[in-house]
Amino acid sequence: MSGFMVGLSLILAIGAQNAFLLRQGLRREHVGWVVAIFALSDALLFGIGVTGFGAVAERIPVLAEVMRLGGAAFLFAYGALRFRAALRGGDALVPSAGESVPLRQVVVTCLLLTWANPHVYLDTLVLVGSLSAQYAPFGLAFGAGAAAASAVFFGTLGFGARLLAPVFARPVAWVWLEVLVGVTMWTIAAALLAGG
Repeated sequence: MSGFMVGLSLILAIGAQNAFLLRQGLRREHVGWVVAIFALSDALLFGIGVTGFGAVAERIPVLAEVMRLGGAAFLFAYGALRFRAALRGGDALVPSAGESVPLRQVVVTCLLLTWANPHVYLDTLVLVGSLSAQYAPFGLAFGAGAAAASAVFFGTLGFGARLLAPVFARPVAWVWLEVLVGVTMWTIAAALLAGG
């Protein structure tokens, strides 16, 4: 239960993964794939964290710097794409209109949002890894609880997004969602650069 609550508290804030999943859930495109990739990636990272990656990261400080700069660059680029989508106008963003995004593109975006995001490593590897040490010899159970929270949250957000469909039937709502996602990505990127 402690691992579940920690995992839930880490994932509740809107971030790159949550914003992308919300968008895909509203569009009803490849939601199962997005949920699975995010949840399985988190489970793998939590597992690595509770088995000792935090100690490795502390010994190789350049690793954190590379992740920070690379993650900021990716988030700036992804935010720019969202702003461009908003500028194209709401009609192009209505879920029933426009072209479906290919599964391959969605999978690549999911993997980048997870594995190129330094916040993911800090939360899953370092923070959860450190906290799990307090629950020895049940560190793996703590990590499993955190992974369960991730799966529950991503599933709820992805498949529950369709309940917001009436709001997003209006093209202007999609424009504002794209702007919100873009601002979120740029804010996270700026925080990463400022933190260096």
